[in-house]
Amino acid sequence: MAEMDTSSGGGHKKGSGVKKGKKLSTRIDLTPMVDLGFLLITFFIFTTTMSQPTAFKLNLPKESDKPQDDTKIKNSGALTILLGKDDNIFYYEGILDPAGQNFKSSTFKTIRDEIIQKKKSTADKDFFVVIKPNDECNYKNVIDVLDEMAINVVKRYALVDISEGENQLVMATEKAGIK
Repeated sequence: MAEMDTSSGGGHKKGSGVKKGKKLSTRIDLTPMVDLGFLLITFFIFTTTMSQPTAFKLNLPKESDKPQDDTKIKNSGALTILLGKDDNIFYYEGILDPAGQNFKSSTFKTIRDEIIQKKKSTADKDFFVVIKPNDECNYKNVIDVLDEMAINVVKRYALVDISEGENQLVMATEKAGIK
């Protein structure tokens, strides 16, 4: 561990009859300390739990055997959000008009205002948001809309497959470049 070097120094006299003690130097071996340090580091690495990835908590309804038992919503309280490619977002209230009169375009910056406005004008028990991403929508946009549901404290919302008619309307609107 530690040793003393006795080979150096000593024997120098300054004057008659004065003996001076040998100068001893000490050398400390730090090898066991380094070993102990690495053992402690290894111990803490192996006993530490790594952070778990956080997941978005999504409560899904129970599946029913009878389609008539599915959740029914009032058309007046429904807000449907359609997600397209290139961050395009569309929405309509209630049932989609066959002529597309109530089909509107929005952005991720203004959809929050539409959700808040619809939420204020509808009773809490009747307010329901239906989110319908199409095949060309990216994952980030879906998560952004789900975040809007959490930010605006929307308690009732559903992530649903888009219908063929709605998908064609979204694609035609995107192709026309209407914003």
